[in-house]
Amino acid sequence: MASQDWFDKDFYKVLGVSKDVSEADLKKTYRKLARTHHPDSNQGDAAAEAKFKEISEAYSVLSDPEQRKEYDQIRAMGAGGARFTAGGQGAGGFEDVFSMFGQGRAPGGARYQTTGDFDDIFEMFNQQQGGRFGSGRFGQPTGGFRGYGGPTRGSDVTARTTIDFVTATRGETITLQGEDGKPFKVKIPAGVADGQKIRLRGRGRPSPDGGESGDIVVSVTVRPHPVFTRDGLNLRLTVPVTYTEAVFGATIEVPTLGGDTVKLRVAPGTPSGRVLRIKGRGVESAKGTGDLLAEVQVAVPSHLDDAARDALERFRELEPKENPRADLMAKSRT
Repeated sequence: MASQDWFDKDFYKVLGVSKDVSEADLKKTYRKLARTHHPDSNQGDAAAEAKFKEISEAYSVLSDPEQRKEYDQIRAMGAGGARFTAGGQGAGGFEDVFSMFGQGRAPGGARYQTTGDFDDIFEMFNQQQGGRFGSGRFGQPTGGFRGYGGPTRGSDVTARTTIDFVTATRGETITLQGEDGKPFKVKIPAGVADGQKIRLRGRGRPSPDGGESGDIVVSVTVRPHPVFTRDGLNLRLTVPVTYTEAVFGATIEVPTLGGDTVKLRVAPGTPSGRVLRIKGRGVESAKGTGDLLAEVQVAVPSHLDDAARDALERFRELEPKENPRADLMAKSRT
């Protein structure tokens, strides 16, 4: 934007503040407007994006004391009907602009300069397309606000934490220390997964020039549990059963994450690998509640007394002469 536009744009009106607004009130007003119109909060809203650019442009000028003074001078001259043009005499010509910076005219019409620099003045009226006003004189660029002109966003602070499996499933508020050495509290949501990141908006490092603060980003590591594993919101565990329980069926007890037990019915003829579901005993989170998935594993006895061995020998003589691997062999040939 060239300073020619300063004649026509009322930055005080854009921000909704008076011309004598204090620096603190100006910053407070800008932050409120920036939060309302920020593109991150208005995805796909072209009007909000345009408004955000407009208020960022206004704030970048008014928040800099030097630029604000120059803007007020130009606006005061504009109120009297002066406009910058490429040529011409009288009001609206170069005289108006140069006089603002202490320029004069020598006898015979030659101009002379008492303050300032010609380069500064011409630069002010000949900005490159897409340039923006920042803390530098006459539109020198400053740090962007997430890619849109205006104050710089503060940087993020990172932290790491390792929590146990139960804490991850149930949630808890813990105290951590960021990379900057400062302690802070973070609420671990129920159901947080290993490797997940928790972002605390606006709690990172402050902006150096009145922009929005950065975030705290916490990387979470979850210790494995000796019995349970996560499957989304479901909890999985392996449940051993005896051979006779699998053959004849049984009602057994299985543990839950809370430590109590629930009864589980194993149907007659249940093979190893079958998964039995216990509703509502998984992870409870804001997204819902999972189930407990128990995978049956038939336990083979490692020690048999003589009576048990004799009984199994009689069973082997009587068991059906079926090959449990016949289907596997047939499929392997296809």
